[in-house]
Amino acid sequence: MPRKEQGWITFQTSEEERKILEEFCQHSQRTKTEILRELVRGLNQKPAASAPTISQPTPQQKVETQNVEIENIIPKKPLKVSSRNVLKGVVKRVTTGTVNSEITLEIVHKVELTSIITKVSAEELGLVEGAEAYAVIKSNDIVIAKD
Repeated sequence: MPRKEQGWITFQTSEEERKILEEFCQHSQRTKTEILRELVRGLNQKPAASAPTISQPTPQQKVETQNVEIENIIPKKPLKVSSRNVLKGVVKRVTTGTVNSEITLEIVHKVELTSIITKVSAEELGLVEGAEAYAVIKSNDIVIAKD
């Protein structure tokens, strides 16, 4: 059976593009197939809402805008951890208690991992349903991380 009928997608890239993809795979500890599937699935998401009309900013808004621009200029460094088992997922459930929160990540369809972390950690990471996060597995513990 030809590859096309099996669902294969092939395309030409430059040496530079291949190098970028391979480096990204190394840093994220994911395969090219996982990266490209995520990219393709992202194309199906709803487009961003139309831009609001622009008015004269207040001095406070100017300061906030300057901070945002500075954040966008500073490149994000990839998350580095010593654990070899880093699994990217989507937060499916957050059960918040008085002290701890139970976080359930869906790694792939119907494959879920659950971790109990402090309520403060969950809040600082901004873990809400639908957010992307990572399960970092070291020994018997599952640690939740977010970039």
